[in-house]
Amino acid sequence: MGIEIKETLAKKILTEAKGYLDVGFTHSLNPYSGCAFSCRYCYVREMPIQKFKEIPWGEWLDIKTNAAENYRNEMTKLRKKNQPVNIFMSSATDPYQPIERKAKITQGILEEMIKTPPDFLQIQTRGPLILRDIELLVKLKEKCEVLVSMTIETDREDIKQIFSPYAPGIKLRIKALKEVHDRGIPTQVSISPVLPFTPDFPKVLDGIVEHIWIDTLSIGDGSMGKRSERLAMPKLFEEHGLSKWYRKDLHVKVEKYFNKYFRSEMIRVSKKDAFPR
Repeated sequence: MGIEIKETLAKKILTEAKGYLDVGFTHSLNPYSGCAFSCRYCYVREMPIQKFKEIPWGEWLDIKTNAAENYRNEMTKLRKKNQPVNIFMSSATDPYQPIERKAKITQGILEEMIKTPPDFLQIQTRGPLILRDIELLVKLKEKCEVLVSMTIETDREDIKQIFSPYAPGIKLRIKALKEVHDRGIPTQVSISPVLPFTPDFPKVLDGIVEHIWIDTLSIGDGSMGKRSERLAMPKLFEEHGLSKWYRKDLHVKVEKYFNKYFRSEMIRVSKKDAFPR
């Protein structure tokens, strides 16, 4: 799959948190526009950033070359106002998609955060490339609260290939999450969205996460399932004989199942609650 890459100067890098991020976050931070992982269910496909593009989602990428500089300037202003800064990175892209290996935009932002830390940073990614920045995260953890949340929608590679063939392999993500955890950085698995998994999925996560976030195509797409329907997700599930996994109450069943293996306070469900800080 070809991808059109552009360098751009962003007007701002911190965006006021709204919608599903309004659970303790004050800002979202997206180092890139677009995402090469191109997951078929991604709700961003149905957002204005993509709707007005002629190029399909996953085939374009804008690199925000001034992201670190913007962060420094915007944080200076926020600190002068004594405002809390709890950042979600990222909400509409992946901070550790392949281009980050060369562009190092996320790395530059983390370096600035060590100098001017937020109060809290959650990194949301599918990218094992995060291990490259492990030393930066260890340093940042001394300055503020840090949570590394790895999206692992399923423990089945065959299912991943159907829904997100360009995303990193499941085993690589689990290995990366374990290494982050072993360095003393708080970790979360984001089962987002829940895709068909084996009965052993909880066992794979045992001992490597502090938190488990459960999200589904019905409750987590920002429009209570309507975006997922427009993306033909019910049909895709049906084509592969997976329709029993596409249901409005899936989050209830998954939460109940994971409660057999983990303390209830470790588990949170999208739209219902958030982790207290």
